[in-house]
Amino acid sequence: MPRKGGAPLRQTPPDPKYTDVPIDTRRRIGKFINGVMHGGKKSVAEGIVYGAFEIIAQRLKDDPVKVFEKALGNARPRLEVRSRRVGGATYQVPVEVRADRATALAMRWLTLYSRERGEKSMAERLAGELIDAASGRGAAVKKREDVYKMAEANKAFAHYRW
Repeated sequence: MPRKGGAPLRQTPPDPKYTDVPIDTRRRIGKFINGVMHGGKKSVAEGIVYGAFEIIAQRLKDDPVKVFEKALGNARPRLEVRSRRVGGATYQVPVEVRADRATALAMRWLTLYSRERGEKSMAERLAGELIDAASGRGAAVKKREDVYKMAEANKAFAHYRW
C-alpha cells in the first residue's frame, strides 16, 4: 500500500465471449467470473457462469446478459451502515454506497446466496439466483432490503457521518 494516495485501480479485462455487448458490461461479466472463481480455477468459473447464462436463455427465452444486468441492478444497495466510535460508544451510521462498492457487494451477494441454494449444479444455482434477483425476489435482493432497513432504522445517527 503506498504511503501517499490509494493503490492504483487495475482494469479487469473484458469478457472474451460476449463481444456484442458494451465494454463496461463485458468488464462486469469478467469481474463476476473472477468473483465466482474458487482456488484460482478460472476455467471452471467461466464454465459455471456461461452454463448459468445458457440456462437463463433456455428458461426465459431472453438475453442472459440483460437478465444479469437487471439482477445486478436489483441487488445493488444504495445505503449501508458503517460503525463509528464516538466517546466510548459505537454507532451504526448510515452512509451512501459508492457505485463500485455497490456493484461489488451485489456480485458478492449473488455468488454467496447462489452457493447456498439447493439445486444440483452450481450453474443451475447461479442461474436460479440471477433469475430470482432479476425478478425482484431472491436472497441477494432480500439482503439489500435488510441492509437498507438497517440504515433507515439508524438514520438518527446520520449526523455522526464523517
